[in-house]
Amino acid sequence: MNALALTILNADDNEVARYTKNRTLRHAGFAVLDACTGGETLEAMEKAHPPLVLLDVKLPDVSGIEVCRIIKNKWPATIVLQTSATFVTPADRTRALEGGADSYLIEPIDPDELVATVRALVRLQAAEETTRLLNATLERKIDERTRDLHRANIKLVEQIAQRERAEQSLLQAQKMEAVGQLTGAMVHDFNNILASMTGYVHLVRRMSSDAEVRGLLDSALAAADRGKRLTARLLAFSRSEELPTISVDVRSLVLGMTEWIKQTVGSSITLDVRAAGTECVAETDSNQLELAILNLVLNARDAMPGGGTVTVEVGSRRLAHDDSELKAGDYGVLTVSDTGTGMSNEVAARAFDPFFTTKPRGRGTGLGLVQVYNLGRRSRGTARIRSTEGRGTSVELWLAAGHAEQVVPAEEIFAVAPSRSNERILLVDDEQDIRRTLGRLLSDSGYVVETAANGADALALVNAQRPDLLVLDFAMPGMSGLDVAKAVRGRYPTLPILFMSGFADTKTLETEMPAARLLRKPFGNDELHAAIRRSLIDKR
Repeated sequence: MNALALTILNADDNEVARYTKNRTLRHAGFAVLDACTGGETLEAMEKAHPPLVLLDVKLPDVSGIEVCRIIKNKWPATIVLQTSATFVTPADRTRALEGGADSYLIEPIDPDELVATVRALVRLQAAEETTRLLNATLERKIDERTRDLHRANIKLVEQIAQRERAEQSLLQAQKMEAVGQLTGAMVHDFNNILASMTGYVHLVRRMSSDAEVRGLLDSALAAADRGKRLTARLLAFSRSEELPTISVDVRSLVLGMTEWIKQTVGSSITLDVRAAGTECVAETDSNQLELAILNLVLNARDAMPGGGTVTVEVGSRRLAHDDSELKAGDYGVLTVSDTGTGMSNEVAARAFDPFFTTKPRGRGTGLGLVQVYNLGRRSRGTARIRSTEGRGTSVELWLAAGHAEQVVPAEEIFAVAPSRSNERILLVDDEQDIRRTLGRLLSDSGYVVETAANGADALALVNAQRPDLLVLDFAMPGMSGLDVAKAVRGRYPTLPILFMSGFADTKTLETEMPAARLLRKPFGNDELHAAIRRSLIDKR
């Protein structure tokens, strides 16, 4: 404090003593107010609020000790310097100090001692105030730092959780890639075998009018179709297969499957479809989406051997911020929930692993949820699972939002024009059985068919006479189907080309010739002829 600005209240009923102290303090540069009684002292405190009171113990109306106690209660920051005559006992001085006095002087007081004591008390109070302010500042900084650390800790926990989710996603992707590499070549060979077998069965079925024989052949075709679905599920989680997507009306698709789903789950299970009135368009593959719904419904049914409820819900959601798997944006979300047995955390963590299943031997392949997960990832989304033992499971399939105006009605997708006679087709495949069966099926349908076992022979036939359609196996030894197509397009840019493939990786084809049609092996007679007609329509 500045001594020139400091006001001291001098309370003493002895006029001489009061005058002496007043004169000494004024001479030292202090402003002084005088009071003769306890009442005057308290009144002056109310009006002036002096920071220091020089207070005599003996006052005519109230004890100076009591006045000190009142001052300290009402103005605790005020310094009280108690004074008294020499005849005051040590007990009196003790009572005064215990009553709140900051110091005590015995009269007669040496002027220099009085000034020094006052200045010392003022310095002490200033130091205490500085310390208090420092403590307050320190406490505020500690609070701020604590809050900062708390926020940083929360952020760190979120980052750790996000990193763990990202690591899990990466691990899952690595598993898929490993399995995809393992199955890719195998699926190619198996699909070629299925394609040959299916072709022979179709030929024999055409040639036979015996009902029993045709029934057996239909059973053979059904078995081949099951093999086709198995390879499709293997291809579904092979990272090397790119997914051609279109805008799909998920709501309409689910509503169209409702009766079929009811038959699938059986009479002991209640089906609750929540899709009415909810627009949900996603950028995905409709066939794969139907397969995903089937896989989810079958899993839900198998989790409720005693009956329960399967809920299929369709909706749209928007992510405001990126997370570990999804970019910010709009998504179509299909949720299938059940009230079944549920899963433990350990089982749920492995639910999307290839070939992992908890079903009895022979009842599960461990590929159903894998197909769901990979459809989500290849549709720029994901699949997420929540499960509680004894309470049920919920699986969400997130698909990047599509555009409602781009949805293609089913009747347009499958529209096929009637065939024309004498249209020339060049069939190129390194598998003799496939050339033989497909060539016969197409010839019997009125097409003029030539076949070639390799790219060089195919180019020679094309140069000799331009066909109306070139049907090419994508993966052939030596000159690939893509190489042949490029060479042919160099001479006949408008010649329609239909690729066939039992191979998983067709990314190169989709990159080099994005408009090319592709027929996946194995395929049925109807699929073959529909693809042929569409390709020939393109020419027109």
